[in-house]
Amino acid sequence: MAKLVHTPRRAEPRNTHFRIAVLAAPALAIALSACTRTADPYQGGVSAQPRASTLTPAPPPPVAGQPLQDVSRQAPDAVAQPIDPLNPNTPAGQEPVLAPVEVASATPSDGGKPVTRNELLGAWTVSSGGANCQIFLTLTKWSGGYRAASRACPGSLKAVQAWDVKGKQVVLVDQSGGTTATLFRSADSRYDGSTTSGSAISLSR
Repeated sequence: MAKLVHTPRRAEPRNTHFRIAVLAAPALAIALSACTRTADPYQGGVSAQPRASTLTPAPPPPVAGQPLQDVSRQAPDAVAQPIDPLNPNTPAGQEPVLAPVEVASATPSDGGKPVTRNELLGAWTVSSGGANCQIFLTLTKWSGGYRAASRACPGSLKAVQAWDVKGKQVVLVDQSGGTTATLFRSADSRYDGSTTSGSAISLSR
């Protein structure tokens, strides 16, 4: 009977797998680095800078104070209104604003309307200084023009003894030949003017 002879197996070195792992580690690190650069094209060798964030400005704080008043509503109040000086309800210390009074000029701006002697003949009512009287005009020749006579006229008008037409003016003359009043035709059958003393005078009928 043959005898079996046991041949011991050759032992493999234990550090073979360790050497493979050590050699493979650098290659794996290089591969991972390449993948990282390919995946993020915006990152290079220089460290990536953080992107600036967009800041939203805060709303301005509300303005404190009183509400503005409407100026357009106050404009009419800014104009001084005429005040009745006889009104007992007028506030004390407030001076009345009186409306301007237009004063009629004794001399018309256009020089008056044309005047003829014939249209002046006859009796006229004279108003001057708050009094009324009558005057009569004729074509009788007289010193200073033509004969005139007054009745119950006050002041210098009672001395009127003559009259005449000079251009567009009607002139009343006293006994010494001096001018007492000058009038212009203002309307049909009416003449207005002033005396030499400055009083208003009118002839009408």
